Amino acid sequence: ASTTGPVIEAALRAEIPYLDVAAELEANLDTFGHYRERAREDGAVIVPAMAFFGGLGDLLVTAAMGDWTRADEAHIAYALSSWHPTAGTRLSGAVSRERRGDHRLRYRGGRWERRTDAAPALEWTFPEPVGRRPVIGEFTMADVVTVPQHLAIPDVTTYMSAEAARDVVSPDTQALTAADGSGRSDQTFLVDAVVRSGDTERRATASGQDIYAVTAPLVAEALDRVLTGRIRSLGVVPAGEIFDAPDFLRALEPHITLDLHPGRADA
Repeated sequence: ASTTGPVIEAALRAEIPYLDVAAELEANLDTFGHYRERAREDGAVIVPAMAFFGGLGDLLVTAAMGDWTRADEAHIAYALSSWHPTAGTRLSGAVSRERRGDHRLRYRGGRWERRTDAAPALEWTFPEPVGRRPVIGEFTMADVVTVPQHLAIPDVTTYMSAEAARDVVSPDTQALTAADGSGRSDQTFLVDAVVRSGDTERRATASGQDIYAVTAPLVAEALDRVLTGRIRSLGVVPAGEIFDAPDFLRALEPHITLDLHPGRADA
């Protein structure tokens, strides 16, 4: 929230690409709102939220869309076995809460709504082996900012497994610790992206270990593609707009397990 603007300004002056891993809704909304026209006019590349939250969900929704030009709804559900936040996660959450006050944000009917009611407690049926789990609905993450920027979907919603949602807000949750030689924690995840058009639903999923460890290959792959010219557009662009989403996701398969075959979903 405090560094995005100055670093983007520096990147524009230096005529170099800018990619970040920010998950804060406000920082990402500001990036699209303040820099989209200017970056397009300058022929610059600015890719916000190129991380687990934002980039991965956006790529999965884009892949699930396939040849559709529009859809009625997009849902991105996160099943995290736990969520031991880093210091950075706690700080960014505090900044967002300070800016947002008592409100929460959701995206409905093609516009942002500020809500004061509690986010709904629901259940989501994830692909096996996770299965049906309690989730917090309208647990709005960076994907809800990025997806409508380039896909004609008026309703975009993210969901978080209830136990992980409790972990990340509890002051008693310990910081993550390495569980193997690579430095990854033992946290596991499954991201389930579902898009609906009429009575037809399409799904794309990704699973793996340690949400923080997956951010590094995401942003590194993105940077390599920007520097080698494997991009589809210029300006302030989400992951699914600037990259070939299925090809990008398959390049991450050493780090995640994918299922990109459209199928029915039950929420």
